[in-house]
Amino acid sequence: MLTRGWDGCVVHTLAPEMVDRVNVQLLAAAGIILSAGHTDATYEQMRDGFADGFTGVTHLFNAMSPLASRAPGVVGAALESEAWCGIVVDGRHVDPVVLRLALKCHRSDRFMLVTDAMPCVGGDRHSFRLQGKNVQVRDGACYDDAGTLAGADLDMASAVRNACRLLNIDLASASQMASAAPAAFLGLSDETGRIAQGLRADLVLLDDDLNVLGSWIGGVGDIASVTDRGHVNV
Repeated sequence: MLTRGWDGCVVHTLAPEMVDRVNVQLLAAAGIILSAGHTDATYEQMRDGFADGFTGVTHLFNAMSPLASRAPGVVGAALESEAWCGIVVDGRHVDPVVLRLALKCHRSDRFMLVTDAMPCVGGDRHSFRLQGKNVQVRDGACYDDAGTLAGADLDMASAVRNACRLLNIDLASASQMASAAPAAFLGLSDETGRIAQGLRADLVLLDDDLNVLGSWIGGVGDIASVTDRGHVNV
C-alpha cells in the first residue's frame, strides 16, 4: 500500500529495529519520507537506518533510546548525522538546556519545530481519551493517569515564541525551524517555506510579542481586518 503512487508527500514514522532493512529501502525508493520515532534502536541500527533511507527523527529525545556514555542510541546517531530533527519546544518534553546543547552539536538548519499537539489545542478542552487512556491537560502539557507525558498543549506560534525565549535564538532562526526546514524535509523548498518570488505566499503576521494577527494561505487572507485594527499600514 505505501509503495503505490501518491499525490503529495507521505511521511511515515517507524522504529528502525522493528522493520526489515530491505523493506526500509523499498519504502525510501518509493519516495516515502521516513522518520525514526518511538524507537529503542541502538546507535548501529539507527546508522543502518540512515544508510537505508531514513532522513528524519520524530521529536528528538522523546520516545527513543537516549545518548549515554557507552550507548549513543538514536539521539547520538541523529546528532552525528545529517538527519532532520523535529523538536517539541514546550519546556516540558525536553529540558531547554538539552535542546540548546543539541543545537550546538548539529546543523541548525536541520531542526524543525513540531507541536505534538493534542485535541486540547485551539479549544477549551482540559481532558480527552487517547488509546483508551484518560489524558489531563495541566500546566501547558498533557499527562495520562500515570503522570506520563501524552502529547503537548502547544501550537506552532507558541513553539516559535518558546524557541526564541528558551533556546536563545533569534526570530529568523525560529521561523526557519517552523517553515523553511520542514519544507526542505518534505522536498517542498521550491513551493513554500520561504518568502521568495514564485513561491506560495503562505504568510503569518505577528506583533512585537509574536502573537498572530493574521495569516495568508497561498496569498489568500483578510488584510483589511488587520489594517483596520491599526497593526499594519500598506
